[in-house]
Amino acid sequence: MSRLLGLERTSSARDVLADGRGKILVAVAAGWFLSIGVRLAYPVLLPFLQSDLELGLTGAGVLLSILWLAYALGQLPGGVLADRLGEGNVLVVSTLVSAIALGAVAIVDTAHLVFVATAAFGLGTALYGVARYTILSDVFPENEGAAIGVTLAAGEVGNAVLPLVAGAIAATLAWQYGFGLAVPAFGLAALLLWRAVPGRTSGETSAVDAISNETVRYVASELRRRPIVVVTAIQVLVYCVWQAFTGFYPTYLIEVKELSPAVATGLFSAFFALGIVVQPLTGGVYDRIGARRSLPVVLGIVAVALVALPFLEGFWPLVAGTILLSSILGYGTITLPYMTAAFPQDMKGTGLGFLRTFYMTVGAASPVLFGAFAERGFFDQGYFVLAGFAIVAIVLTWWLPEL
Repeated sequence: MSRLLGLERTSSARDVLADGRGKILVAVAAGWFLSIGVRLAYPVLLPFLQSDLELGLTGAGVLLSILWLAYALGQLPGGVLADRLGEGNVLVVSTLVSAIALGAVAIVDTAHLVFVATAAFGLGTALYGVARYTILSDVFPENEGAAIGVTLAAGEVGNAVLPLVAGAIAATLAWQYGFGLAVPAFGLAALLLWRAVPGRTSGETSAVDAISNETVRYVASELRRRPIVVVTAIQVLVYCVWQAFTGFYPTYLIEVKELSPAVATGLFSAFFALGIVVQPLTGGVYDRIGARRSLPVVLGIVAVALVALPFLEGFWPLVAGTILLSSILGYGTITLPYMTAAFPQDMKGTGLGFLRTFYMTVGAASPVLFGAFAERGFFDQGYFVLAGFAIVAIVLTWWLPEL
């Protein structure tokens, strides 16, 4: 059995990298490594930002919500632009805009300007969000779950490495250097994307070449279908959990569990490093058995871990809890390929962009609400609420049809 499983994995890897497509996967994954990794450096740098900008937990939550709200609002424009201008072209633009905005974050010196530059960075990275999925769906039609899993795993490498590096730089120099040193890396990523990824990977026709009442009715009819409605409801709930948890986990470990900033940052990085294993695994499971059977297992582990977290004391119990909590990193390799595949070819970017704007806009409120909850002395209880969201999402999977 183990030998057969090994052969299956080898074959899957060969399929994903066949016909020169590997360079496209590498370029898209490298861009995502930076895009998500730098965004997830914000929670690690939050204590430094709080001190320098004189922010409380609620103010820190507002900063995170601004970042993720801007990222949410940019999804629909990013999807429309991907359909109209070409997916690869949009990735290059996204990476260049992100570099410019991140440079602004590093050089401005007042809280409100940091908030504005952070919003610009969120909008820039938002353009990357939809196009990468549609590119991988187009280039790897038989292995999209595995290809997306590899790309998301690259993002988890970024989440594990870049916050750790940014935290070390902030502790020894200043938090601004952690952002500023990433600017040239974005420039190199833009060059790699321009050289490796075709300007357009989908067909030449698009449902949104011209905006009309007929176009709006067509898109709306697709959005009302049962698979889209149910998976979007699940995505809203779990995305709220992910946003609140990742936004405040380092702060929680420092303020409530009384770990040092270095140890808290290390656990936060380990959480994302585990995604390197979790995401390709869940992506492959989705390819084999579908969303309806795989999601309840992943979300069940997440719910149990969230309930247990407030009761864990000491380093090693928290390590064990972090390992279980990393299961949440695998939900996206199930829901997002499902969501992408549910749309017709001529509106994948627009449809996915609309849904990502919707669920991310709702989810962007969770950090500020969770921060306000924590500031009033209910940090532990907040994790019980998040567990409840995960349980409701599990129940909704019963209405999720297989595609």
